[in-house]
Amino acid sequence: MKYQKGEAVLPSHLLQEVQKYVDGSLLYIPKASKKVGWGCSNGTKEALKDRNSKIARLFREGQSIGKLSEKFYLSEETIKKIVYGRKQV
Repeated sequence: MKYQKGEAVLPSHLLQEVQKYVDGSLLYIPKASKKVGWGCSNGTKEALKDRNSKIARLFREGQSIGKLSEKFYLSEETIKKIVYGRKQV
C-alpha cells in the first residue's frame, strides 16, 4: 500500500466532498477487488499443503519425528502437529 495525495488522484469535486468528512486526516480506501485467501495468489498455500502431505507420508512409512524435523528444518512439535493431523493449511 502506498501513500498518494488525494489532489493528485481525485477530481476536485470529489476531493471537496471527501474533505467534508475527513479533512486533513489519513484515509484508507480498500481495494474494490475480492480478497484472495492467504497464500493463494503466490502458491504458498499449495506448496505447504504438498510439503505437509509428504511429511505425513514419510511418517507413515516409518521415518521418525526427529529425522523429519531435521530434513524439513521444522521443530519436532510442528512435525507432530502435521503428522497427527492437528495442523492443516
